[in-house]
Amino acid sequence: MPLPNKPIGANAHSPFAGCAILIAALAVMVFLVVFSTWGLFRQSHEIEKFTAAVPRAVEVDAIDGREGELNRLAEKLEKFRDELAGKGEIALALTPAEMNLAIAVYEPFKDLRGTFRVMAVDGQTLRIAIAFKLNGRPRFARNGEPGWISSDPRYLNATLVARPQLLGHEVVLKLDAIEVPNAKVPVEFMEQMSPYRITERYLTDALLGPAMGMLTAVEVVDGGVVLRRKPGQVPGDRISAEQVDFASSRLFTLLGVVACLFLLFVGIVIFVGSRAKNRAAR
Repeated sequence: MPLPNKPIGANAHSPFAGCAILIAALAVMVFLVVFSTWGLFRQSHEIEKFTAAVPRAVEVDAIDGREGELNRLAEKLEKFRDELAGKGEIALALTPAEMNLAIAVYEPFKDLRGTFRVMAVDGQTLRIAIAFKLNGRPRFARNGEPGWISSDPRYLNATLVARPQLLGHEVVLKLDAIEVPNAKVPVEFMEQMSPYRITERYLTDALLGPAMGMLTAVEVVDGGVVLRRKPGQVPGDRISAEQVDFASSRLFTLLGVVACLFLLFVGIVIFVGSRAKNRAAR
């Protein structure tokens, strides 16, 4: 006599858990893609509110007929460089006029010409006119452009209210405000931009990199910026590496929460599937 067939659920693996996990994984993946794309376009939309399609003209100092000022600036910088080779306490004080003249005449600062100008000293802060290039809204690349995704640039034509400080071995600008005419810059954007690492490009420079590494303090004093080297003084960086990454870390926190919720969901699905399988096996 043929034996009766066993119920299928008694010895077959239930496909419920595997299918549910696959569906959940696909759903999370789609969510992350959609969320990232939405966030990118939303960010671009917000940036367009306080940026422009073309850069403004930022004045660059003329150097013709200023041989006397150029010579005095060169002597001051050369003296400071020679003093750095020693062991004593030294300081270099630069006025806004001297900083702008240095940008206009010295080759390492050519990238700042027409985009960066120190306008004035206001208490312990600098007021700086900028015209910084930013990435605009993503779009499909046009003929002749590399890749398949590109963007039209936007320009941050603004005045920075900033405090020069030391961060590691470089001089940075801690931003107190970003002022744009007839527009408001979101706090989140300023937090992401601050500290602005204006001298990061010079870390590998054979002259400027080692010189910055010897500094122990940078401050605004008596209408100018003072760079100091004081033996025995430990540079008091008031900006931590955690603050540099503060704004971007919030995105990773959100993604971490999503991942935890996904793992929790997977655990529940596995638990429910296991319970269902055990009931079917009885």
